[in-house]
Amino acid sequence: MRELAERPEEVPAVFAERFNSGDAAALAAVYEDGAVLVERPGAPVTGADLLAANGRLQDLGVPISVRPRHVYRNGDLALLVVDWVIDGTGRDGVPVHVEGTATDVARRGPDGRWRYVIDNPFGPGVG
Repeated sequence: MRELAERPEEVPAVFAERFNSGDAAALAAVYEDGAVLVERPGAPVTGADLLAANGRLQDLGVPISVRPRHVYRNGDLALLVVDWVIDGTGRDGVPVHVEGTATDVARRGPDGRWRYVIDNPFGPGVG
């Protein structure tokens, strides 16, 4: 499995690989302690709730594809705009299609690796 990102533009690919592995602990490592995930409008979650939200998507058994559109870096912070899609047939045989354009914030930690601080998967449409 890929190491955590050394550059902010690598964070989405690391996220996707770890998401697609089905390994919840590996995916959790892509987030800073205390990170926020905007699960739906007005519903930011952290900690165990963030892990559970990602777990529900991983449990579908459908891979995510990501395509970074923009990365704006200022020192140890970066704003990422990322198109993503989860498309396929779930483990239960039901078609799954979820997509969005994320607006995310990542930060370089003391170890030099980049992690999500804010994960807003539906971008300006969710807040």
